Amino acid sequence: MQPDPPPRHVKLFQNGRNQTVRIPREFELPGEDAIMRKEGRRLIIEPAAPKSLTALLATLSSIEDDFAPIPELPMSDRIEF
Repeated sequence: MQPDPPPRHVKLFQNGRNQTVRIPREFELPGEDAIMRKEGRRLIIEPAAPKSLTALLATLSSIEDDFAPIPELPMSDRIEF
């Protein structure tokens, strides 16, 4: 895991009736949605959870481990459904 980048000053802009903040590249969030909330005077912006299992699986890294082969069970030990 990489260490968090140090704090940075960012610019605030007015965009109509909304205030906008420019997020520097090292603070970019994955995906297209985010969750914003206030905790006291702090403004917290977090990536939104993926909307589907497929989207969640796409964010996971692949498993590189080699797993031991699974032995075949004899027919007498198998459970029928």
